[in-house]
Amino acid sequence: MSAVLAVDQGTSGTKALVVGDDGAVLGTGEVAVHPRYGEGGAVEQDPAELLDSVLAAGRAAIADAGVPVTAVGLANQGESVLAWDRATGEPHTPIVVWQDKRAAGVAAARAAYAEELAALTGLPLDPYFTAPKLAWLRERCTRAGVVTTTDTWLLHRLTGAFVTDAATASRSLLLDLDRTEWSPRALEIFGLAGEEMPEVVDCAGPIGGTTAFGGEPPVTAAIVDQQAALYGQGCRAAGQAKCTYGTGAFLLANTGEAAVRSGSGLSTSVAWRLSGRAAYCVDAQVYAAAAAVRWLTRLGVLDGPDRLDATGATVPDTGGVVFVPALSGLGAPWWRDDARGAVHGLGLETEPGHLVRALIEGLAAQIAELIDTVAHDTAHPPSELRADGGLTRSHLLMQTQADLAQLPVRVAPTPDATALGTAALTHLGASGATGAPPGGAGAASAVYEPRIGPDEAASRRGAFRALLDRLLEEG
Repeated sequence: MSAVLAVDQGTSGTKALVVGDDGAVLGTGEVAVHPRYGEGGAVEQDPAELLDSVLAAGRAAIADAGVPVTAVGLANQGESVLAWDRATGEPHTPIVVWQDKRAAGVAAARAAYAEELAALTGLPLDPYFTAPKLAWLRERCTRAGVVTTTDTWLLHRLTGAFVTDAATASRSLLLDLDRTEWSPRALEIFGLAGEEMPEVVDCAGPIGGTTAFGGEPPVTAAIVDQQAALYGQGCRAAGQAKCTYGTGAFLLANTGEAAVRSGSGLSTSVAWRLSGRAAYCVDAQVYAAAAAVRWLTRLGVLDGPDRLDATGATVPDTGGVVFVPALSGLGAPWWRDDARGAVHGLGLETEPGHLVRALIEGLAAQIAELIDTVAHDTAHPPSELRADGGLTRSHLLMQTQADLAQLPVRVAPTPDATALGTAALTHLGASGATGAPPGGAGAASAVYEPRIGPDEAASRRGAFRALLDRLLEEG
């Protein structure tokens, strides 16, 4: 049996799995990373800490497995960027994380090109995506080196290659979505026409050898994290949808070979490109999910994230409290980075459990809104929602999600769907054959069926939507 190392490099940590070709997890490693939050919406990471986390988590997983690996794959956090020296690999700037808002002015200055960019790239013009951050780095920080997403830098440090995968590139506002090639026009709009851009490669296939984890196995997969989770969840047919509940909550729905342009503000991206052939997806996001839980913990409302259900169980309902968890702005389909969270209905009788339930209700209601938008914009409305990520451990959240979306929620057997999807692609890139889906993709540790009817769901979502509409009007 061959085994591969799959590294999931995320916003708050790096998780690594050693996975056999039968999908069995043989070893694990995990290392935290620590984003820094500053004024003006700044969110940064230390490049050295990020690289060290990849190396340490990968080596720990291999040591835990006790077997050598034949190939390595990397999933990345998407729209996070930095400037670095192509010759030495040394960074010139901190990593500007996908949550960072400082490029809002760059995006606003190009508002006249929003429709053109959406037609070219499938993405709304928003500082969430890569290009405004790259332009901001050039305008405000440095002209030295190259400016890329973190995956290109990490892959260079591991293999010496200068590449990015088609799925990650499709999150940039710089990729011609239909051709899956860099768009000269988009590069021109952002003042990046003279930049050295990495080669856009398939999500599975040889990239280069690495000595970072022992021996010299090839790196044979690279993909953005949410698309890796879509693959790992077995959502490989049009209409299948998943939501990853991590630092943020990310909903993706497969649209097959059709690059569906949304009329409602959803993003359209490459799901994966294999053997030069692209599959596509639409997506939307809640920027603060586990981040909102950590916020409640920091305020003392929760004793810790693992107490979410226990604290929520101390009360029977929200007690009339409504929570819009826009703590880092609103993503698709609203695209309001200036929005902020709001809580309504507090009283002297409000208990910590009411706030916890209101947060859970707000997260689930926002995801339900996004599911409805996907159903409206595509020819394949989801018939169920597949769920993964750390917050799926909350039975209260998963049941509330099923209730408010009025769909079954199928929870992955492990929260590590991103790493398992990366492992499957790594095996594919090494062998050229898909084999069995990893870890029983599409299987479930639990299935939550709606326990309330459509009228009650509509009423509860109506309270959320009324507060959200008020925020949007006031903004």
